[in-house]
Amino acid sequence: MPTVVGVIVHQTDSSTAASTLASYKVSPNGAHFLIDKDGTIYQTVSVRKRVNHVGRLRARCVAEHSCKPTELALINGMQPGIRNRHEMKKDSPARYPSNFDSIGIEIVGRAMSPASGKGDAIYEAVTAAQNSSLSWLVREISSTMHVNMREVFRHPVVSQKTPTEASTARW
Repeated sequence: MPTVVGVIVHQTDSSTAASTLASYKVSPNGAHFLIDKDGTIYQTVSVRKRVNHVGRLRARCVAEHSCKPTELALINGMQPGIRNRHEMKKDSPARYPSNFDSIGIEIVGRAMSPASGKGDAIYEAVTAAQNSSLSWLVREISSTMHVNMREVFRHPVVSQKTPTEASTARW
């Protein structure tokens, strides 16, 4: 990964760092860093290596209300896979950071079914220790890798994910 343009903050949907680390051994997906509930930070992959952590990109111009009318009409009719290919043709920051140019940070935390049994899962709150570590780590990445702080996003902002993922994360 020659250039890093952004950071994507995730939650694991697991209750322990050990279970997440074990899943990384059997899956091509993961993240560069993992933050345990006590705030311990684990680096799981070199920041110079690509990791699958983002998924299919949303259209940034839609979120920022900056699409040209013709592009907006085109995007609105696209399936997620086609939209992702469309977005990946753009340079950053016209598109969100992707697997090819972003650092992934996972925070240990379960997603629980809503009490009603209907709707999206609700992720547990990020601990104070996790938020402290996340804040430090994001500032370090921003400083050492020259990543603009405006290019740090929660996973559901950039990709089709559970809306509450990392919703209580603070950096």
